[in-house]
Amino acid sequence: MRKRLTQVELEAYLDEDLTSEEMAKVENTLRDDPKLLGVLARLNARRDAGVHSLGEIWRRNRISCPTREQLGSYLLGTLSDQQADYISLHIQKIGCRICGANLEDLRRQEEESSDTAAGRRHRYFRSSAGYLHQK
Repeated sequence: MRKRLTQVELEAYLDEDLTSEEMAKVENTLRDDPKLLGVLARLNARRDAGVHSLGEIWRRNRISCPTREQLGSYLLGTLSDQQADYISLHIQKIGCRICGANLEDLRRQEEESSDTAAGRRHRYFRSSAGYLHQK
């Protein structure tokens, strides 16, 4: 028997703040439980009507999420220890998927720009190799 989903879990589902495995479990549970599907529909209707709690506004607007610039500084190691610790906590312990995706995107961009620069240097060297004189 599956455990009953809480309102917080259903709200996280609506906000797509769960891992893909957790999202799949919620969807399977909703498929098997019409009453729970009704609860989810009421939650969604309340949101559409503009009824929001402070916590919902905080989560939806990602007040606690670092900016992309801060995530870039985190990658470069230029943040204070306190700021770096917060970002580590936010991504690794809390598991913010959006910040994790942003950080991964920044890492990928950094790797691509390093590869691009190395390729460019290699092409420059090859194109100028005939112009270099040996002594």
